Amino acid sequence: MTANWAAFATAEPDLAGTVEKRFGAYTHHVLATLRKDGSPRTSGLEVRFLGGELWLGMMPDSLKALDLRRDPRFALQANPGEGTGMGGGDVRISGRAIEVDDVETKAGYVEEVEPPEPFHLFRAELTEVVRTYVEDDTYLVVQVWKPGEPLRTIKRT
Repeated sequence: MTANWAAFATAEPDLAGTVEKRFGAYTHHVLATLRKDGSPRTSGLEVRFLGGELWLGMMPDSLKALDLRRDPRFALQANPGEGTGMGGGDVRISGRAIEVDDVETKAGYVEEVEPPEPFHLFRAELTEVVRTYVEDDTYLVVQVWKPGEPLRTIKRT
C-alpha cells in the first residue's frame, strides 16, 4: 500500500510538518536506489514538496534516474546537518518513485522550481515515514507511519 504526500499530511499533519521542516533545513539530501545487480546506490538529491506531492527531480540519464526507471523503490534521508544536534531528529522516507512525463505537470514544476532542463521528474508514493529523535535527554523516540496504519511511537531508554 502506498500514499502520496497529501494523504500522509492529512493522516499525520504534525509529523508531516516536522518532516517538511527537516527537509527544508538543507538543500541536499541522500537518496538510496537499487542498481541492476540489486546492490544499493546512494546519491545526493534536492526534493520539493509541492501541490500535495513529494517531487524528486534529476538530471537526464543520471544513474539514480535509470535505477528508479528499472526499480522504483527508494529510501530518502534528510541531510542531518552539521554536528550531532540534528534539530528535528533523523527523518527517512521510503516508497516508490513514479516517473512523470505529463507535459502539463512538468510545466507546472518548471514554473515553480526552475530546474535545469531537460530533467527527469518523479512523484513519490510513500510506503513509510520514520522520524527518530531524543526526548528529554533520556528517551530515543522512533515514530513510524505506514499507509493505512496508525502512527506507531516507540520509546527506548
